[in-house]
Amino acid sequence: MQIPQIPNLILYAIPFFVATVIIEGIVIYKKNPTNYNLKDTLASLSMGIGNLLINMISKILVVLVVTFLYENFRLITIPFVWWAWLLVLIADDFCYYWFHRISHESRFFWASHIVHHSSQKYNLSTALRQTWTGGFFSFIFYLVLPIIGFHPLMIFTQMSISLLYQYWIHTELIHKMPHWFEAIFNTPSHHRVHHGSNPLYLDRNHAGIFIIWDKLFGTFQEELEEEKVVYGLTSNIKTYNPIVIAFHEWILIFQDAFRSKTSFIKKLSYFIKPPGWKHNGTGMLSNDLRKEWLLKNRKL
Repeated sequence: MQIPQIPNLILYAIPFFVATVIIEGIVIYKKNPTNYNLKDTLASLSMGIGNLLINMISKILVVLVVTFLYENFRLITIPFVWWAWLLVLIADDFCYYWFHRISHESRFFWASHIVHHSSQKYNLSTALRQTWTGGFFSFIFYLVLPIIGFHPLMIFTQMSISLLYQYWIHTELIHKMPHWFEAIFNTPSHHRVHHGSNPLYLDRNHAGIFIIWDKLFGTFQEELEEEKVVYGLTSNIKTYNPIVIAFHEWILIFQDAFRSKTSFIKKLSYFIKPPGWKHNGTGMLSNDLRKEWLLKNRKL
């Protein structure tokens, strides 16, 4: 099988990222200075640079595992043809949906993913606010792909394409895309919902490229004109320190687990259960907050 030469798309995109972050920042500031925070943008960029550097290490592990599975356990050999790229697009996006959803529903994965939600602003720089720890274990959600028979180069290329697609949806400058596009694809409107700390918007719209997964699996929520998105976390960390942003949730998990006077299983549950879970039943999960909001607003 002839293997094509495909460059690292993310590295080539970096100048575009920098240029568009600057241009969007100027536009936002000119429209309304209070909607732009330079310290927040610099914090996001710091997280992105850290992610890029740390991924040089984690990528070695990922490449080794994916290549090993492909060489030894693949069921078929999928060639580099047009229909294979279409298949890997759909398969990768399906895997991403479940990875992203679990990252909100299990605190162990949330401890890494929370970084991306920690900004109280929403602009292109937010897309670059990435985890420093998730790369070491997030790949497990994609291990089915080399076993099916997708070549590692095809997998990693599609993962890069997915990341590039998700960059442009981190903006408030685009209100709505055409109706047909909103029905099929993830858009700025759909993803603004995902970044909302409003009870109605919590843990909704986990899509990467195709919003159809959320519609199929019951996690879709349309952005409502009457419910303006409030960005950030239900309890914001209020810091621009990259070290704190990267590790604060990990520290809180270990504190909750080891300081709780309860059984070993319940201590372990702090890592497995959703964010907000408490061993004594006093915690509020996103579903609880959503139901409470809906009852209060008489929409149940």
